[in-house]
Amino acid sequence: MSIKNKAVFLDRDGVINEVVFHNSEKPSSPWNFNEFKLIKGVKEPLEALAKIGYLLFVISNQPDISRGFVEKGTTEKISRIIYDKYPVKEIIVCPHDDHHNCNCRKPKPGMILELSKKYDVDLKKSFLIGDNWKDTEAGEKAGCTTILLDKTYNKSVESDYRTENLNTAVKLIKSIHNKN
Repeated sequence: MSIKNKAVFLDRDGVINEVVFHNSEKPSSPWNFNEFKLIKGVKEPLEALAKIGYLLFVISNQPDISRGFVEKGTTEKISRIIYDKYPVKEIIVCPHDDHHNCNCRKPKPGMILELSKKYDVDLKKSFLIGDNWKDTEAGEKAGCTTILLDKTYNKSVESDYRTENLNTAVKLIKSIHNKN
């Protein structure tokens, strides 16, 4: 019997890069490259996870592509920057909106399940780190332990764990990892 991989699935907006507020209180993705700003201090915690054997994946809903607010090229450019800066194995973007009823759009677990099959990931030993209910629900449906990064816009969201930032989330994962 082969040993399965363990992984950390990361949401993009709010975890890797800053969210943007486009004329509303609801967080959004950057609509153009000028709005894209990486969150400071992301590299070290991601490198620490990779060092202890976790595969890192970014899974991101990007419905603003199908809504016409974001060009696919902008999303691809952002993905290239993330690949260049961080030890990420793969990035999957769902360009669909709710009415498309696809299996990849979170809160459905399609992106997680696709990556787990492709990379032979044991979801029970894996984590999802996000900043909203769609992230945590997708992680829960896939069988991952969920960690919510505490933000002003997600106070009512439930998760297995809530941490103040990515560094704290990684410390939590390391403590759980060391127990297993």
